[in-house]
Amino acid sequence: MEIEISRLHFPVTTLGPGKRIGIWFQGCSIHCEGCISVDTWQFGINSVSLEDVKMLLKRWLPESDGITISGGEPFDQEDALFELLQFVKPHEKSILVYSGYSFQQLKTKKAICNGWIDVLISEPFDYKQPQTKALMGSNNQQMHLLTDLGKRDFKSYLKQSPEKKLDVQFEKNTVWIAGIPNNGMTEIAETAKENRVHLQHTQGVIKDKKS
Repeated sequence: MEIEISRLHFPVTTLGPGKRIGIWFQGCSIHCEGCISVDTWQFGINSVSLEDVKMLLKRWLPESDGITISGGEPFDQEDALFELLQFVKPHEKSILVYSGYSFQQLKTKKAICNGWIDVLISEPFDYKQPQTKALMGSNNQQMHLLTDLGKRDFKSYLKQSPEKKLDVQFEKNTVWIAGIPNNGMTEIAETAKENRVHLQHTQGVIKDKKS
């Protein structure tokens, strides 16, 4: 099976407890204004073998504390997402999945049922909303603790305020950021502009939304 992947990274320290494997799906049909990951919207690029992804994860899983899956939109590749969950679940690491779809749209999905996902953060990012919830970019978003493992690792986040830190990696003229910045990319872009720094996401073309 092929899967469209934007990036894989380890360790990620800003999207859940401990040192986590970060998996960003490529392709999103939702397109939230102010999204930090505009470069992950486009479909039809960065397609790789799911078996190759599994081989890399085998190296990282023994040293990791959990897996965080984001995007892009993971549920726009539902079959690939489910096969990936089937692979990582037996390792007994907490699995957090971000989705821009509402919980009403997702609650009957097979990846949600029967404990395949430990924690789900649902609802689209809304940059006009306040941001006072840990791990969430806007207050309309919801954290669903779906398993005992999810409750163990993430229950404390329900009482926390957002952390003011990001994972940042520089590669030549490219900056890679993981985490939940204030007001999405809006504040970062405005600060850069004030300092005469031009920011451009790494994809020049965004295809029409997936039907």
